[in-house]
Formats: sequence, structure tokens, C-alpha cells
Amino acid sequence: MTYDVVVAGAGPVGLMVAGELALRGVSVLVVERLTEPDLTIKAGGITVPTAQALDRRGLMPELQASHELSLTKMSEFLRSRQPTSGPKPPRLAGHFGGITISADQIDPADPFFDGIGAAGAVSVVAQPEIERILAGWVVRLGVEVWRGAELTGLEQDTDGVRVQLLDGRSVESRWLVGADGGRSVVRKAVGFAFPGTDPQITGRQAIVEMEGAEGLLSGWNATATGVYVHGPIPGRVLTVEFDGPPADREAPIDAAALQASLRRVSGVDVTIHKVLTATRFTDNARQASTYRSGRVLLAGDAAHVHSPFGGQGLNLGIGDAVNLGWKLAAEVQGWAPDRLLETYTSERHPIGAWVLDWTRAQITIMRPDPFARALRQIVADLADTTDGATYLASSIAGLRHRYDLPGDNPLVGRTTQDPKLVELLHDGRGVLAGADPTAHGNADRLHLVESDQPMLIRPDGVVAWVDGAGPLDEALRTWFGDVLVQA
Repeated sequence: MTYDVVVAGAGPVGLMVAGELALRGVSVLVVERLTEPDLTIKAGGITVPTAQALDRRGLMPELQASHELSLTKMSEFLRSRQPTSGPKPPRLAGHFGGITISADQIDPADPFFDGIGAAGAVSVVAQPEIERILAGWVVRLGVEVWRGAELTGLEQDTDGVRVQLLDGRSVESRWLVGADGGRSVVRKAVGFAFPGTDPQITGRQAIVEMEGAEGLLSGWNATATGVYVHGPIPGRVLTVEFDGPPADREAPIDAAALQASLRRVSGVDVTIHKVLTATRFTDNARQASTYRSGRVLLAGDAAHVHSPFGGQGLNLGIGDAVNLGWKLAAEVQGWAPDRLLETYTSERHPIGAWVLDWTRAQITIMRPDPFARALRQIVADLADTTDGATYLASSIAGLRHRYDLPGDNPLVGRTTQDPKLVELLHDGRGVLAGADPTAHGNADRLHLVESDQPMLIRPDGVVAWVDGAGPLDEALRTWFGDVLVQA
């Protein structure tokens, strides 16, 4: 069995990589250890770049439907906790270390929020829903997904990779993408360096059935013993305790352990009767020094791990996938310009490093000691200003990231929001807008469209060139090779 690419892991990141490859005609196989999709509670929201990425692939209607369903559940919870009369609760734009940010404080004229369109209105989509949407997409694209197929080892040479599975099967491919999570077998088998900082906390998140919840405060709450959350959907609780990592990461997360943690942190004698879904986490923060070794690449948690606050892990991984997919497809198909695949690490590694520091900073202000609490109050005061709320909200939403590409125009290095161009990107090709109507080129790589604003868009939606940002021919060769656009 031979494929162009094998992807290890059928979570959102692995499925996104597989879909990006299949969209360009690459033969891809996804191998997944689990026999069924993982429905454990994880990230509860997506950033604007993630919504944009799925919009570029025609998945916005499904995102919107899931978002609306989540809002309905949140409204039910709020109605159960709020009096029927009185002022409405503030609109929230996220949190930083449990310090909530009011959407009403954000400066709507801030350039980072300008023109984000429909992608800015679909934030409340949980990770299992993203996985469900992407699973349907890759099936429609004809991707093979082998569930219950655990990768146990691999061998690579200059021509390809041989993957070994637990059931004795082996698969040969030209490339392997490890999207198999924070304890990645792929990363360990290849020997990627994985430096970082050790964990300080044990976090628990769950949806439960309980008594005594009326004594819990809604939202994020810092106490003398840690931090806890109640809501924003019925039965959802989260605790953070600064007593080091769990002694046994594999131990079951039962009702007794959750109840004890919630009582310690909240001081409320809740009784948990049933656990519907639960997860345990730490703030272990590590990042692979490079995302490529020979014919093996890493994406998502396999490339970087950190605490989950703000749901940055899911979104960081989707960003990896859309950056890598089209570049690896170009390499497979033989038209990739020199060092195109190397830009995967050079573009994504700095953003991964930023996320690790962003989560470390949140851990710092969540600590219950007097020094951290003093710093927390200062951050809370800043978050209660227009500039502070705007900065934090735009950072949480992923709007401040850009790739360092040539040219001073602020559009370069960011993703396009033009609805017409986004629609053209559904098939995974790039776009040259403002091309001479008599121009022609390799239609398999580029759409050529008329426009008042000359612009080159990569398949991942990133603006690679605008009029005045250097020679167009150079930009075309850098990202699309000998595409041969001529008048």
C-alpha cells in the first residue's frame, strides 16, 4: 500500500491536513489510534483565522449552524442563572487568565477588526464539532481514514517513509505528517528536539450532573486556592490547582476526584453524581525546534504543547495545517519552488512560540500567591480600558498574527477577507487578482481574475503580494514556481 502522504492522527489538525492535500489531488491516508471520534470536552471556541480557513474551503454554513446551536445552549444556562429582570449581562469577547474581556470595551475602529466579515461571527464552535465537520469534508474528498490503526514505528530514507501499525500492517508513503497529539509517537520516533518548560498545575474540565451548583458563581473565579469556572453551558465546570502535575496522567477522571477539586477551589459543597465527559490537563509548554526532519513533518500538538486556556491549541494546529497542506502538495506534485516547504517552519514556528508565551503569562496571573494576585489586578485594570480590551481581544481572536513577507503594505502577510476571492479559494488554488485579461498561466495553480486592486493570494488565503510590493514575477516564482503568467 503506497500513498503520497500518510497523516498520523484523525483529530481536527490531521483531518485538515488531509483535506488540504486531497483538494490538490494528492493521495493521502489518515491512520488513527482511536476507533471512534473523540467526544471529550476540549476547546469550546475558534478564532477568526480558523473560521476563515474553513470558510475558504466552503464550510462556513456548517460552522454557522454549529455556532447557533452552541449559542442556544449558552442562553439556556444564562437564563437559569440570571434573574428575569434587571440589566443584561455584558457581552464577552473571551478571557485572559480568567479575566473576562467585555466586547463593549473594544474599539470597533481598530484596524485589526476591520473587514473580518462572517468569520468574526462564528466563534462558539466546540472542538468535537470542528472534527465532525472536517471528517465529513475529507470523506467527500475521497480521503481514506483508517480508525483503530495505531502507528507504532517508522523508518525513513531519502525517497520516503515506511509506517508500521500495531496490527502488523505497514504502509509506504513519500511523506509522513505527524498530527498525533502532544505525546506524538511520530515526534518521538524521529527524535525531534522538544524543549520547553515543565508543568506547574493540574487542570480538570468536565460536563457533569451535580447538586449544589446554585452556590457556584458563574464564569471565571479566582479564589485563595486556585481558579474555577462554572458555565457557560449547563453542567460545565473547570478547576485549576497549583499543586504540580497529576501523579498519574492515565488515572480515570471520576466524579469523586472532580468533586474534591471543585470543593477545594470553590469552597462550595457541591455533589457530583455523574460525569458526562471530562479531561485533565497541565501547563507543560514545549515546542519542536523544527517542524521538519527529512520526509517527516509535525503539525498541531505534535509540534507544540501548552495549557489550553483560550482554546489556542486547536486554532494553532488548524493554522499549521492550512500552511503546510498546499506547500506539501506542491512538493508531491513536483512544482514547489526552492525552499517552499522550509517556509512552513519559518512561518509557523514564531506563532507557536507566541502562543506558548501567551499561555505562560496566563498561568502566571492565575497563581494564588500575593505577588501573582497583585499582577492580576493590574492586568484586570488594563483589560477594563478600551486599549487594553482591544489588544487582548484582538490577540485572543488571532487577528494580530501575520507572516513576515516582503512589502510594507499592511495587507501583505495577512489573509484576504474579500468574499469573491475567498470563494475562488474553495478549490485550493491561489488567485492572481488584477491580472491582465489577456494573461495566461498554469490554471492548476492559479485563478486569474480582473480586479481594481492587483493582488497575489496563496492557497492558504495569505496575501503574498500587492501592487507596489516589489516585482510580481518574483512573488509568483517564490510561491508558485514557473507558473508562466504572460501577456
